[in-house]
Amino acid sequence: MIDLPLTLSPEVAEARANGAAIVALESTIITHGMPFPQNVETARRVEAEIRAQGAVPATIAIMDRRIHIGLTQAQLDDLGQAQDVAKLSRADLAACLASGSIGATTVAATMICARLAGIQVFATGGIGGVHRGAETSFDISADLRELAETPVTVVAAGAKAILDLPKTLEYLETLGVPVIAYGQDDFPAFWSRASGLKAPLRMDTPAAIAAAHLMRARLSLPGGQLVANPIPPEAEIPRAEITPQIEIALAEAEAKGIAAKAVTPFLLQRIFELTQGRSLTSNIALVLNNARLGAAIARELAGAA
Repeated sequence: MIDLPLTLSPEVAEARANGAAIVALESTIITHGMPFPQNVETARRVEAEIRAQGAVPATIAIMDRRIHIGLTQAQLDDLGQAQDVAKLSRADLAACLASGSIGATTVAATMICARLAGIQVFATGGIGGVHRGAETSFDISADLRELAETPVTVVAAGAKAILDLPKTLEYLETLGVPVIAYGQDDFPAFWSRASGLKAPLRMDTPAAIAAAHLMRARLSLPGGQLVANPIPPEAEIPRAEITPQIEIALAEAEAKGIAAKAVTPFLLQRIFELTQGRSLTSNIALVLNNARLGAAIARELAGAA
């Protein structure tokens, strides 16, 4: 770590020194997910949930040519109000560090940074995946390849429902990524508990997930695990209800010629409008739920160390 541009927050540094459970968190939810001050308030709620579950949160962002593993309250406020923040994945992480720009980490970049800091668990909302129409656009998120290469267990509410979920699952299978539904057989679909697609694996306890993570390391298998944690029942928007809004948003994006990194933010904003804000309320609930499960898995791993 001495030669790496890593800065650990005091809380994370103490946790590492004591062998405590740590859960990585991405920062694009702060910079690209919602406006200030709601973005910072939500980030603090997620961090507080992890602490309440006996683990330490490590929100990751790029500032001052450093990878910050864990942010102070002041840094969180600064990031929440920053303008023109780069949305970083594997391709542009190093360039952002070298240039001195401010960058927020996506799933892929957060996984990379978590591994560098020795953090084994990462809780997020939903991963990226294979976009609809990818057979002609070749639009496939770098998150999937990262899951195949970087040994971090990622807790998410499945893949974002705006994606082609059958193709996403097929691509993850091709890459050899374990996809584990938590507590159910159906692969969850972000805002909805069920996608109608059977998950390849099912596990019902954090201990089982942690044991699988450790076994992959013993076998020298590359890559991590995707833990698909269904949104709490009281917060979900059923698939039959959200699907028409997704289709409207997708049609509008195509008509406007929106592509590449601009697609997901446009779709999420349009679905927020179409659901009159309900999608964001559900999004916050599922992130908190994933933080709770991530903390439980991290505690199991810390106990096994």
